[in-house]
Amino acid sequence: MYVDGIVIPVPTRNREAYYELATRAAPIFKEHGALKIVECWGDDVPDGDVTSFPMAVKCKDDETVVFAYVVWPSRAARDEGNEKIRSDPRMKMGEGGMEMPFDGKRMIFGGFEAILEL
Repeated sequence: MYVDGIVIPVPTRNREAYYELATRAAPIFKEHGALKIVECWGDDVPDGDVTSFPMAVKCKDDETVVFAYVVWPSRAARDEGNEKIRSDPRMKMGEGGMEMPFDGKRMIFGGFEAILEL
């Protein structure tokens, strides 16, 4: 199993727009091989003294941290799926496509090999 982890600062006023984007994108991810997509709106995400989720994405006072993850069968499946997702016209952003309800430059993400699942 392979997991993509994502942390995003989303303007709190854009919660519904973010939900709409996630709702539209999730079936496309599933169609291209994802096993599970989870989107989590920050509820108890404290600021840290040294490091924290809000600090990692330079979260502003009017933003909420979103934590999301996508489960794939393997890294190869994820790499192939992501390539198809990037070229899928339904995932087009901007004019004529989906609107990005957050600053994508402050999004952090990475791929992780699962070493334990209970």
